[in-house]
Parts: sequence; structure tokens; C-alpha cells
Amino acid sequence: MAAPETMFVLEGRPTAQLIADQLRELIVQGAFSPGQQVNESALASQLSTSRGPLREALQRLCQEGILVSKRNRGVFVAELSEDDIREIYAVREAVELAAATTLLDSGQDKISDTCRVLKGIIKNMAKQVAASDWQALARLDMEFHTAFVSGTGNTRLIRIYQTLAAETRMCILSLEVAYPRIDALVQEHQLILDHLEAADRQGLQKAIKRHMKKAVEDLTSTPEVTEITA
Repeated sequence: MAAPETMFVLEGRPTAQLIADQLRELIVQGAFSPGQQVNESALASQLSTSRGPLREALQRLCQEGILVSKRNRGVFVAELSEDDIREIYAVREAVELAAATTLLDSGQDKISDTCRVLKGIIKNMAKQVAASDWQALARLDMEFHTAFVSGTGNTRLIRIYQTLAAETRMCILSLEVAYPRIDALVQEHQLILDHLEAADRQGLQKAIKRHMKKAVEDLTSTPEVTEITA
């Protein structure tokens, strides 16, 4: 298949990391369909780059689980099953619970700084609910959780969460059909913020667990869909 018309054209001599970042964003936005083969030749031409950096970028995304390399066939966009979704959210829950503990143990200054960032994201989420912009909501949803984990300053937690965030965005784009009330997203994130701001350890842990459980239920509740499409 040819590269999507929405593909970014990169200036100068793009590095493998830059290419990987651009492709990851396009994939989580749904520019590539689940199971679609990534045409290396078309991408190299579209990006005006050599095969070397592109292949390295594709390899990085395969390591992240965003792409899948099939021997003698090529590279394909990952298709996420219900089991994949449950695994992703189980690991997300573990990472966010660890982040919650780290944040609450790190002192009021770090908590306040993180809350300030989260408040701004929730404010933007409310605007997108009013505009019914699901793409923007999906992006802001993960921006909230990424900022929550980033607030810990723990580089390893942050690095782990980057991959989970990309996989999650591939999942939650399907919630436009499955989620009956998109404004509930704002309420759930506000609850997490409220517990963090109050330094309510038990309440924060429960809010994170409820949020993850509800997301899995929403993502796996549509009977006619066995594989999630972005």
C-alpha cells in the first residue's frame, strides 16, 4: 500500500528517532489501519530519506509492539485483541499505582507541580468534550496519564509508560462507539486529580483502579468487534 496522504514530510536528513516518532503518531491517529502492511519503499520516498534510518525506525516500533515484523512478509501495524487490551491496562495500572506512591512520597512541591499540569489538561479535555472532538480527547487522555507518571521524575517509569501510551491510544480511539458518555472521561480524570491534590493515598489508588477497570470494560464490551480498530 502507498503511504497515507497525511504522512508528514520531514525536513533535512531525518534521524531514525524522528521517523519513529512521526510514524508512531500517525499510527495511533489511525492513519494506518490495524493489520496494514507498511510499505517501506513508499515511506522512504514520501519522507525523502534513505532506507537505513527508516528500517531502524521500523525496528524501534516493532520493539515497542506498535508494529509487527513477519518473516518473509514485511512489517505490519499491530492488531490488538481483547487479551492485548487487558494486558496493556494491567501494566498501566501497575505503573500508575507505582507513580502514585512515588508522587505522594516526593513532597508537596512535586505534587503541586504535577497537579498544576493536570488541571490544564483537564480544562482542555472539557473544551474538546463540548466540541465532540474524539481524536483530541484521546490525545489529551493519554497526555494526562503521561504527565501524571512524568511528575514522578522517575526516568524508567516514564520510559515504560511511553510505549503503553502509544498502545493505549490505538485502543481508545475505538471508544467513540463504545463509550456512551464522553464527558465521563473528564469526571474520572478530575477524581484522580482531586485525590492527588488531597494527598489521599487510598482514594487515589482506588480511583486509578476504577478508571482502568472501566476502560477495559468499555473497550471489550462491543460484541461484534473482536479486534480493536483505530
